[in-house]
Amino acid sequence: MKKTDNQALVIFGASGDLTYRKLIPSVFDLYMNNSLPDGYAVLGVSRSKFTDAEFRKKMKEGIKEFSHFKKAGAEKINDFLKKVFYISIDTQKSEDYELVKNKLRELNKKFDLHYNYIFYLSTPPQLYPVIPKYLYGQGLTLQHKGFRRIIIEKPFGHDLKSAQELNKLLTDFFSEDQIYRIDHYLGKETVQNLMVTRFSNGIFEPLWNRNYVHHVEITAAESIGVEGRGGYYDNAGVMRDMIQNHLLQVASLVAMEPPAKINADEIRHEKLKVFRSLRPLSESDLKNNVIRGQYTESHVKGKLLAGYRDEEGVDKDSRTETYFAMKFFIDNWRWSGVPFYIRSGKRLPTRVSEIVIHFKPSPARLFKSVDGAIEAGNQLILRIQPDEGILLKTGLKVPGNGYEVKSVNVDFHYSDLKDHYIPEAYERLILDCMIGDNTLYMSGEGAELTWKFVQPILDYWENDSEASLYGYPAASWGPDIADDLIEGENHTWRYPCKNLADDGVYCEL
Repeated sequence: MKKTDNQALVIFGASGDLTYRKLIPSVFDLYMNNSLPDGYAVLGVSRSKFTDAEFRKKMKEGIKEFSHFKKAGAEKINDFLKKVFYISIDTQKSEDYELVKNKLRELNKKFDLHYNYIFYLSTPPQLYPVIPKYLYGQGLTLQHKGFRRIIIEKPFGHDLKSAQELNKLLTDFFSEDQIYRIDHYLGKETVQNLMVTRFSNGIFEPLWNRNYVHHVEITAAESIGVEGRGGYYDNAGVMRDMIQNHLLQVASLVAMEPPAKINADEIRHEKLKVFRSLRPLSESDLKNNVIRGQYTESHVKGKLLAGYRDEEGVDKDSRTETYFAMKFFIDNWRWSGVPFYIRSGKRLPTRVSEIVIHFKPSPARLFKSVDGAIEAGNQLILRIQPDEGILLKTGLKVPGNGYEVKSVNVDFHYSDLKDHYIPEAYERLILDCMIGDNTLYMSGEGAELTWKFVQPILDYWENDSEASLYGYPAASWGPDIADDLIEGENHTWRYPCKNLADDGVYCEL
C-alpha cells in the first residue's frame, strides 16, 4: 500500500452524530492498525462550544461505543486523542475561517503536517456551497505546499439542477482530483469483492452477460423507520436517500466492463459508460415499472408500529416514498434486453443489502425438481450486509432412487475469516482519501448522470397528482404490486433473512 503522508483531517460539523459514531471511531481504528502517518492531527470544527478537553471526552465515548477497537486500553485512546483538537466558528461567516487557517498553521508547526489537509464536510447540505468558498478565501484550497482534498457527504444535490450547480461551485475552488464525493456503500468489503468475483474467476466472467443472465436484482432493506429523522426524511425519501447514489453505484459495478487496470481513472471510466447506457425512462416506464410505497400502521408481535405519517416531523398528508422498486435496462452490448431490478425501503422485515444474479435455467429439463430449483435457474448472491459473504444456489440430486433435484447452497461468510481484519466502510474510505485514491468515490459526471436518470421519476411524482403511492403494512416486504415487476415464470423477488444461507424462511422484525 502507498505510504500515507503526514497530514491533518479537518472535520466540519464535528459536534454532530456522524463524527461521534463513524468518523472519529474510524480514524481511531486506523491509528490502532498503524495506518496513520507519524505526523497527523484531527481538527474538529463546528458552532458548538467545546474546549479541546471537552471534545476529546465526547469522542472517547464514541470510540468506546462504536470503534472496532472499543476495548482498547485508556492509554491507547488517550494517546490518539492527544492529536485531536477543536475550534468553534460560525461557518456562515467568512472571517471565522481565519481561525481555521491559524489553527492549521499551529498544528502544522507542531506535528510537521507538510501542509497536507483534508476537509471533511459532515454538515447539512446547505453548507456545501459555503465552506469551500470560504476555505478558498483563506487560500486553504490551493496546493502550493502540500495537498488539499475535500470529502463531500451525501446527499450530493437534491436533484439534477442542484447537483450540476454544486459541481460547478466545487470546481471553482477545487480541481476534480481534489474532490471526494463519498458513498459509504462502495467502502463495504462485499461491494469491492464484486469486481474480484467477476474478473478473477473464469467460471463467472464468460457467463456475465445477456446470453446467460436472466435478470439482476439489487435490494437494500431496512427494518427501522425514520427514527426521529422525520423532518429530514420527508424532504428526501428513499429515492434520494438510497437509489440515486448507493444502488445505482452498485448496479454500475455489476454491469461495468473489465477495466484496463485497477485504478481510479479506469474503474470510473467503465462505470461512466454504464451510466451513459441507462435507457431513459418512458412515460410507460414511469407508470408501470416504478413502484412508490409508504409504510402504514401495523401490529407485530403485539407491538404497534406507527405509520410513516404518524412519525415525528412528518407531514400528515405526506406523499414521500419510504419504499421504491423499479425495473430498468442498460442498453449496451453486454446487457441488451436484461432487466435490472432495484428496491429499497424502510420498515421492511429485516435489515439486509444484497445483489442477486439470476442465471437462465438450463435449456433442457431432464430432471424433476422438488423445489423449483431447476425452473428458477442458478442464483449467485453477494451479501453486502449483514452476514457479509457469497452464496451460489445450485441443483443437486436428492439421495435415493431416481433423479429428483433440489436446490443447495454453496456459501462463504466473511465471518469465517477469523484471522483477517475487515475494516468498516468509513475507515477504508478515509484512508483512501489520505493516500489519494478516489477509486471508491463518485466522480462529478457520475453523480450528474445518475441524477439525470432519476429526474424524470421525481418530476412525474411532483407534477402528476394521480401518480400512485401504495401503502404497505410496517414489517412487510412492501406493496404487493411490486411483485408484478419481475417478469418470467418461476421468478420473484428473493426474500432474504439476516443470515445469508437462510433461504425460504420468512423473516420478521
